[in-house]
Amino acid sequence: MFDAITPEKRTDFQQQGILLIRRALTEEHRARLEAAVDRVYAAERAAGRVKPDGSLHLLGFLDRDDEFGELLTHPGTFPYVWGLAGWNIYSHHNHLDVTPPALAEQPPAEHSQVWGWHQDGYRQNSDTEAVGQPRPMLSLKVAYVLSDLSRTGRGATKVIPGSHLSNTLERTTGGADPRGTVEITANPGDAFVFDRRLWHSRSVNRSAVTRKMLFVGYTYRWIRPLDEMPIDRTGDWWLNRTPVQRQLLGEATHTANYWGVNWDGYIDEKIPLRHELQSRGLLDRSVPWLR
Repeated sequence: MFDAITPEKRTDFQQQGILLIRRALTEEHRARLEAAVDRVYAAERAAGRVKPDGSLHLLGFLDRDDEFGELLTHPGTFPYVWGLAGWNIYSHHNHLDVTPPALAEQPPAEHSQVWGWHQDGYRQNSDTEAVGQPRPMLSLKVAYVLSDLSRTGRGATKVIPGSHLSNTLERTTGGADPRGTVEITANPGDAFVFDRRLWHSRSVNRSAVTRKMLFVGYTYRWIRPLDEMPIDRTGDWWLNRTPVQRQLLGEATHTANYWGVNWDGYIDEKIPLRHELQSRGLLDRSVPWLR
C-alpha cells in the first residue's frame, strides 16, 4: 500500500477526475467481500431496512465486518488515495450498495422527474464556491465492483470524464444523458477512484444481475464526518485495526492534531500515515499535499 503512483497517473486523474483500476481485488478477496455484503444485506432485510424494491444504500458500513475494515488501506487502491490527497486524511463517508434488477412495474428512468446527476459534497459545493474557478476537490472516493458490470444496463455508475472542472451541468430533456457520459463497465474485482466533484449518476439496473458495490470516501481530517458510524473501541473490530487505519477512522491525539499539527503549531510527525510515508522517503516537497 506504499507504492507511490506515477506522475502520469496523477496527471490523468487531475485531467479526467477518475481512474479505473483493473483487478484491484483478487478473486478470493472479492468473494470474501461479497459474502460479507450478503451477510449485512440479510441482517438489514431482517430488520426491515431494505427498500421495497430490494435495494440497499447503507451508510457507514465499514465496522459491520472485519473484511470491510481492511479496505481502508487496501494495497491495490490506497496508493492512489494518499498519492492524490496526501497524509492528513480519514474516511468521513462510506456506503454499501445492493441494487437488484429493476421491478417490471418501475417506470423507466427516462420518464422519471428525478435528476440524478450530481457532484458529491453537498454544502462543500456552495460554501467553497469561487466565481470563475473550479471548486476544490476536498474529497475522493474509491469504488469496489463486486458483481459483473462488464456490460451496460446493469446499474453501473455513469460519469462525465473531465467534468470535475466545471461547477455546473446543463440539464437534458427526455431522459437523455449529458454529452460526454460514460457508463463505467467493470469486471468483478475492478475498482475506480474518482474526484468528488466529478459529475456522476446512478443508472437503472435493467439486467438480471444484482449490482453490489462498496464505496469508501476520504477527506481531510479537519472536515467533519458525514456518516454516523459509532465504533466500539473496546471490541475486536477496532483492536484489529492498524495505527494508519485508526487514523483513517478519525482517531487523533487532540483537536489540533486533525489539522496536522501539535499545539506548538508545527507538523506532528507522529501522525500514522505521515510517519509511514516519511519513513519510506515518500514525502515530496514538490507535491503540496505530500509536504
